[in-house]
Amino acid sequence: MKTVHEPTYSFVILTLILIIIDTFLAWVSVTVTPTVGNGMVSWLYFAVAFNVLFTLWFGGYGAIAAYAGTLVGSGLLVSDVLNQHPLVALLWAMAGLIQVLIPFAAVRSFGVDLSMNNPRDYTYVLLFGVIINNLVGAAWATWTLSLAEPVAMTSVFTAWFIGNAAVCLILVPLCLKLFTPRMEKSKLYVKNLWD
Repeated sequence: MKTVHEPTYSFVILTLILIIIDTFLAWVSVTVTPTVGNGMVSWLYFAVAFNVLFTLWFGGYGAIAAYAGTLVGSGLLVSDVLNQHPLVALLWAMAGLIQVLIPFAAVRSFGVDLSMNNPRDYTYVLLFGVIINNLVGAAWATWTLSLAEPVAMTSVFTAWFIGNAAVCLILVPLCLKLFTPRMEKSKLYVKNLWD
C-alpha cells in the first residue's frame, strides 16, 4: 500500500528553512567570490547546486526556496540596481527558478534514479542539471539584467554559466549519489511536485 503524505506545517517549515539556507548561500556566493554585473553574478555561484538538490529532493518546496534565495540573497541584498528596479528583480530571479525546474522536469519525465546507480542517470543529470539548465538560466539572467542597465552581456553570461555549471558538475551528482538513499526515507522527500 502506497503511503501518501499531505502537505502539512512540516512543509511550511521546510520551505522557510530552505529559503534561509538558499538566501545565505546566494549572498555568500556573490560577496565572497569574484563577480561581474555590478556584483550580482558570481564566477563561482555554489548556491545553485544546493538549489538543484533541494528541488530534486523536495519538489516544489525546493523550487520556491530557489526563487526566493536568488531574489533576496544574490539580488536585493547586494544590488542597488535591482532594488531600484523591483520588477526587473522579480524577472531576474526567475533564472534561479528556471535552473531548478529544468532538471526537476527532466528527472521526473525520464524516470531518473536519483541514487545515480547507472550511467544513464548520470547522463540525464549532467545534461539537464548542469548544461541545459545553466545555459537557459544564464541567458535569462543576462537579458533581464540588461533591462535595468547596460551590462557587458558576454561577461555576465559567461560568468553565470561557468560559475553555475562548474559547481553543479562537482556537487550535484556527488550529493545525489551519497545522500539520496537517506533523503528518500524521509517523510519530507517529495516524489512529484508537491507530494
